Amino acid sequence: MHFLLPLKFPALSTPIGYQDIIYLTGSCFTEHMSRFLAKAKFRIASNAHGILFNPFSVCKSIHDVIEQKRYTADELFCLDEYWHSWYHHSDFSDLNQADVLTRINETIVQHHDLLKKSNFMILTLGSAFAYQHIEKAIYVNNNHRAPHAWFQKELLSVEAMVYALQRMQQALHTFNPDCKIIFTISPVRHSRDGVIENNRSKARLIEAVHQMKDCYYFPAYEIVIDELRDYRFYDADLVHPNYAATQYVWEKFLTHCIDANCHETIQEMDELSKALHHKPKNASSKAHQQFLRQFYQKTLALKSRFPYLDFEQELAYFIE
Repeated sequence: MHFLLPLKFPALSTPIGYQDIIYLTGSCFTEHMSRFLAKAKFRIASNAHGILFNPFSVCKSIHDVIEQKRYTADELFCLDEYWHSWYHHSDFSDLNQADVLTRINETIVQHHDLLKKSNFMILTLGSAFAYQHIEKAIYVNNNHRAPHAWFQKELLSVEAMVYALQRMQQALHTFNPDCKIIFTISPVRHSRDGVIENNRSKARLIEAVHQMKDCYYFPAYEIVIDELRDYRFYDADLVHPNYAATQYVWEKFLTHCIDANCHETIQEMDELSKALHHKPKNASSKAHQQFLRQFYQKTLALKSRFPYLDFEQELAYFIE
């Protein structure tokens, strides 16, 4: 008997390898993918403006990075003692205005350089709903808990999203012709919009993405919604996929998008990560000292094979 219909989809024509740099942007599902890739020691950059959900916000972030936009004090606002940017997640907010600007602008500079070198961009869209600041006539990335009356909620049309994504794609390929785009739709349910409304939103995102040319679509949404399709794969909030679901999606991504020659190395990197976070019963014991020496040598061997990867944290820990 078969208890599910396996989702069949093509593999990435040119798979990702350890020599590649990967740029990730978009919804909170991007954070899961970033964590898996970082643990496997791939070179990544993630979310220059923080977590983003709608296509307008994602495209704005990418344009800012490409143009190396420099934000100024008059582009920030103060609410409940904190300084915020309408185009950034609250992770960038702070009591000190100068600190907010420094963090925003330094991040953009760093991401500008990394995006210029990136071989792949993984772009995850979470919602087709966007919020327009009525007075400023701009689409905001984050409401920062400002009064609802300040905004007008809008379900973006497919045509408007396609136009924004195409402009972004053109700007990206002018800036970095070698960067390939991988689109995903987040499987996170935006339940606050309503179940029916969330489904309409996801449907519009899927339609918009499938009108894009010269891109690859990784079906994270369909894997969770259709292949797993059970609430036991969600956290207690019944909205966010849990560890088992994200691990399953990662394994699918590994199979379809990562060069098979990297799979054994990924297991080695996982072993290294577990060793780095190992808590010894007695740090001064001979067994632990032998453990450290063993993994110090393994790290040196990996560094020799992959001189362009960063192993400084591991080497500093294992030499203790």
